[in-house]
Amino acid sequence: MQSEKFLSAKPHDVPTILLATRNRHKTREIQTMLGDGVLVIDATQIDHLPEIEETGVTFEENSKLKAEGISRVMEGIVLADDSGIEVDALGREPGVYSARYSGPGCTDEQNTALVLEKMAGVPQEQRTARFRCVLAVAEGGKTLAVFDGTVEGILATEVKGDGGFGYDPIFMPLGYDHTFGELSSEIKHSMSHRSRALAQFKQWWALRG
Repeated sequence: MQSEKFLSAKPHDVPTILLATRNRHKTREIQTMLGDGVLVIDATQIDHLPEIEETGVTFEENSKLKAEGISRVMEGIVLADDSGIEVDALGREPGVYSARYSGPGCTDEQNTALVLEKMAGVPQEQRTARFRCVLAVAEGGKTLAVFDGTVEGILATEVKGDGGFGYDPIFMPLGYDHTFGELSSEIKHSMSHRSRALAQFKQWWALRG
């Protein structure tokens, strides 16, 4: 096991959480949501961490695989996020395949375009969808807790806005006529699937002391 202990005190006694991802968009978003009281780092900042294959068929299974896998080789608490969009008219696809929906090495733009193509001509009342985020916390190869956040919405018929990442530019949360790609980060972070899962994590974290 590598010697770094990422919950140990850093300068100014700021605790550090290792996020089991190489997606810098997620890291920045989670850092923003957790605030200055904690430092979030990820797998891009540590050499020789293993690639954890996401073989699960649910968000929870994949988040546990990632958290447990990395926590076997790193000391301290490891947080893993598995998230995506579920489109009802597509049988809840892309689901766990959201990041690779249009094939290996695909981009966010390619994935978004594929969803829009499959949803072409579907009326608004049948364009219901949701973002889901499942966070798993592990230490020493064992899951300590799991948190689940969801936000319901409607799919737009075209890309709108250039904010956020992933499917944000085609997802309109209920009660809004704008996509997450158009809404400010403050509004998005107040209601998003990830913010709701992180709110539960923060309560758990506080109780741990």
